[in-house]
Amino acid sequence: MLKNNEFQSKLLAEAKNAGFSEAEIYYEKSSSFHCTIFEGAIDSYETAEEGGIGFRGLYNGKMGYAYTEKVDDDSIAFLIHQAKENASILDEDDGTTIFEGSEQYNTHSFYNEALANVPNEEKIALIQSIEKKVLAYDPRIVTLNYCVIQDFSTERAIANDKGLSIDEKRNGLVVFVSAVAKDGEEMKTGSAVKMTRDFNSIDADVFTKEVAEEALSHLGEQSIPTKKYPVVMRHDASASLLSTFSPIYSAENTQKDQSLLKGKVGQTIASSAYTLVDDPSHPDSLRGTNFDGEGVATKKQTIVSEGKLETLFHNRKTAQKDGVETTGHARKSSYKGTLSVAPINLYIAPGLKSKEDLIASIQDGVLITGLAGLHSGANTISGDFSVAATGFHIQDGQITAPVKQMTIAGNYFDYLKQIEEVGADLEFSPGGYGSPSLLVKELSVTVDH
Repeated sequence: MLKNNEFQSKLLAEAKNAGFSEAEIYYEKSSSFHCTIFEGAIDSYETAEEGGIGFRGLYNGKMGYAYTEKVDDDSIAFLIHQAKENASILDEDDGTTIFEGSEQYNTHSFYNEALANVPNEEKIALIQSIEKKVLAYDPRIVTLNYCVIQDFSTERAIANDKGLSIDEKRNGLVVFVSAVAKDGEEMKTGSAVKMTRDFNSIDADVFTKEVAEEALSHLGEQSIPTKKYPVVMRHDASASLLSTFSPIYSAENTQKDQSLLKGKVGQTIASSAYTLVDDPSHPDSLRGTNFDGEGVATKKQTIVSEGKLETLFHNRKTAQKDGVETTGHARKSSYKGTLSVAPINLYIAPGLKSKEDLIASIQDGVLITGLAGLHSGANTISGDFSVAATGFHIQDGQITAPVKQMTIAGNYFDYLKQIEEVGADLEFSPGGYGSPSLLVKELSVTVDH
């Protein structure tokens, strides 16, 4: 990984000479390709490469950080000087130390060599063919407002003066298409996303149908009375709500009094239908990893088991504060970043029923297929949310018509207790959050008239 092992040894040795009692190097390199198509032509095309070294070390009992994009001998003095300066301005010793390493690490692979070797021309040809097929699918589909293919590849390594030296690579490909359907004066959009490490698994016809049908299904919208309805949250809408409220499970937030789950480990916080899992090696997500931002081995863990809160997300610092073991959720957003706490592949464990079964159980309700405005309309501390939603009216167990623009409102902590059934259709979003469709007892639905 870090091609220059000499650099690594030299930096760690110089750090020791400079008075650092412990030191760590975090190396990261990433490359990406992004292409947008409009009417058969390339609208934008970008390839990018970036990377560098993050250095942290314990100096006079305080942890100093520094980073550089240059991996060369000149950077060594710079990193040491910056980390010293950084440590000296800290008020106190916060108890952070360098990790000597876990006893064993999983060896899951998150990198597909075959994907890395697919020429960009082939990726562009694929996205062009998808655009062409979507536009030809139905005369009511008038244009595409997004037609994007992108891939990424990252490698990272952690080495320290306690003998730890670990590295890994990962890559993936994402296709995102959003189509506009028009009937008379009415215009609706529908989108689909496909994530994979296997280029050949993308079936352009299947994907085309998904995008086109999603857009067409929203035509012919109707109004329904504003009231509380039983709701089926489709997998993607549910995953976006989970993503928004995932900070409630962070020990960093409970310790800052920014989560109502403070002191709730071991207590029931959700319905017995709800089990929440973080699985760093889940094959359906592109965000896998065998070690966290501190070098701690990651493992599959149940966060909420049948409604009971089993654990919060911890890094070593928050774990020490709470007197527990770290859960391996130290997040380093890049080589430039300091450590925080975040999930890896967080998902609601699937049940046995299909989405259709959940819909069939409702006399008069709503299927929610999309949410918007989550950043402004959701308060992760109080749990209150009021967000724009798209979806369909359910009557007598059947979908009858798309509903005009809705707003759904509730409190996330109440919502967790109102989950009655969980579907079998688990899917992940590109951000690493996954969910099946959920049957929720009731939510307030306000409809534009």
